[in-house]
Amino acid sequence: MTTWVLLRGLTREAGHWSAFPDLLRAQLPAGARVVALDLPGNGVLHAEPSAMRIETTAQACRARLQAMGLPPPYAIVAMSLGAMVAVEWAAQHPVELACGVLINTSLRPFSPWYRRLRPRNYGALLRMALSSEQPARAREAIVLELTTRHPPHPGAVLDRWTALREAHPVSATNALRQLAAAARYRAPLRAPLVPLLAAVSAADGLVDPRCSHRLAQQWQLPLVEHATAGHDLPLDDGPWLAAAVGRWATGLGR
Repeated sequence: MTTWVLLRGLTREAGHWSAFPDLLRAQLPAGARVVALDLPGNGVLHAEPSAMRIETTAQACRARLQAMGLPPPYAIVAMSLGAMVAVEWAAQHPVELACGVLINTSLRPFSPWYRRLRPRNYGALLRMALSSEQPARAREAIVLELTTRHPPHPGAVLDRWTALREAHPVSATNALRQLAAAARYRAPLRAPLVPLLAAVSAADGLVDPRCSHRLAQQWQLPLVEHATAGHDLPLDDGPWLAAAVGRWATGLGR
């Protein structure tokens, strides 16, 4: 049985997927297994040091699944930094992956730095990462503003995100280590030997949507685009994304 593995982005955790795992499961064959993993330094692993290299993070995810008794094949649905992990995994261990979905990611060498993370966000992100005095709710309000356009029930989302931050605080050191890993990662010029789908939000205010378009063009990937969602596409329109992934996976016979 293929296990669907969900990977989030910078400093985010499995809990930030919210209802999306159930939405995705509803679009897959009956009995499909969906697992949301935390990257080292985030979520239940917040006390662990984050890796300085995407390659190391990918190895940690593989080891975690094995420890959970979940052997390959895997299908990965991954956002942003998590999508970099998925790309490295696919490049190094393609036989383990049935397919992968890359959501709002940006990769060297295909996109310049000023598109991979929009410069207007640098100040807010650095202040949030380095300030130990800023209340959890205030930090999460900044993230919500940066990453969403029309989240359902934003007040409830903010409550949930604040609780996650308080339960699993990500250290400034780990946040910077994750930023460094993302900045230094360089994807292969040729597409991995794994079926991949690019999913992009046209209204992404954090990462320029052209990054996903450029990647899809370079690697000749199918691409689905949401016209109004922000960076956190699974939150802004989870049903749309789950349906798009389900249709694509059905076409692959997955």
